[in-house]
Amino acid sequence: MRVTAIETIRTDAHDNLIWVRIETDEGYVGLGETFFAPATVEAHIHEYVARRLLGGDATRIEQWHRVLMRHPVGYAASGAEVRAASAIDIALWDLMGRATGLPLWRLLGGLVRDDIRVYNTCAGPHYATKSLGEVKRWFGIDHDAVEALDDLKAFMTDPVRLARELLDDGISGMKIWPFDFAAFANGGTGITAGQVEEGARPFRLIREACGDAMDLMVELHGLWDVESAKRIIAAVEPYRPAWIEDPIHMHDAEGLAELSRFTRIPIYGSETTATKESFRRLLEQRAVSIVSFDVGWSGGITEARKIAALADAWQVPVAPHDCTGPVGYVAGACIALTSPNALIQETVRAYTRGWYAAIATALPPIENGRLKPLPGPGLGFDLSPQFLADAGTRRRRSTLA
Repeated sequence: MRVTAIETIRTDAHDNLIWVRIETDEGYVGLGETFFAPATVEAHIHEYVARRLLGGDATRIEQWHRVLMRHPVGYAASGAEVRAASAIDIALWDLMGRATGLPLWRLLGGLVRDDIRVYNTCAGPHYATKSLGEVKRWFGIDHDAVEALDDLKAFMTDPVRLARELLDDGISGMKIWPFDFAAFANGGTGITAGQVEEGARPFRLIREACGDAMDLMVELHGLWDVESAKRIIAAVEPYRPAWIEDPIHMHDAEGLAELSRFTRIPIYGSETTATKESFRRLLEQRAVSIVSFDVGWSGGITEARKIAALADAWQVPVAPHDCTGPVGYVAGACIALTSPNALIQETVRAYTRGWYAAIATALPPIENGRLKPLPGPGLGFDLSPQFLADAGTRRRRSTLA
């Protein structure tokens, strides 16, 4: 089964996303996706990847993974080259599923559980849809409009109502990041007593109102220095969070290990790093207690399986990331459903009930806070015809001809 064309798809509505479609001589098509720097990724796919992959055997997924992930310089973390390789890898797995008529989760060895618990990352419908810039624009809150499922504004203004609403939805885990504004104001160096108190406030209010019914996840986005992170951790410890996510930059394994010794709260890390080599170092240092990865930029499904297996060898659970696009979300969920050490799956209800649902022909059902697999071949869905026909959707193709 030979690759005959590679197509990239971008849209004006989502500045950070790019989709990849791989076509073959037998008529099968596979869908992939990655996030950040889409113009750079697109150039790399058409100027570098296409020259190697076109005409090649689409079934040799591991071979192509190695070809695209092993380079002489500059490829150790999740740059544009690794993001491109991730999207290609997902597309090849999806293509294999479609060619065999099997769901991706069956190709990965079959389910180890019928469903998996989810938590809600409290983003809004416009979170991270625009390129990095002023923080309110990036957070999608640079407007006064009142919109449904704007969970980011809600956790800042009415966290108790949001927590109760999620519990009524069957969702018993929520992740918020109220310390980020202080990090941007301070440059991530030093946090004042007032900033600590303000950041801890939503956790205190939710715990007082809801007791232990809601698991609280603290997201710090790798923005702080070690001593500031310690102050934040000490402030939220009384509210018994499920984890502290990315307290400092993930490349500092020694600093993370120091924080792990400082607290009994699990350190979660992290989709902000990539490749099994990066995770090996974190695990060797006992720097993280929960491993997360984004399938769309850590090396695709092939690499994600290896990261999950590596974490399993260290008796560490995994929790795949989702706050990017529907392909990465479904691919990550397939890893969670087929990995014995999977703990939980991230979801963003503003996405799954909003723009994911608008551009994907199907999404995994979530009932009572648990996600079930899609039954169709490969990923189990396509990009919707309406999305592909939209005037804001742009396509570029490389072919054998």
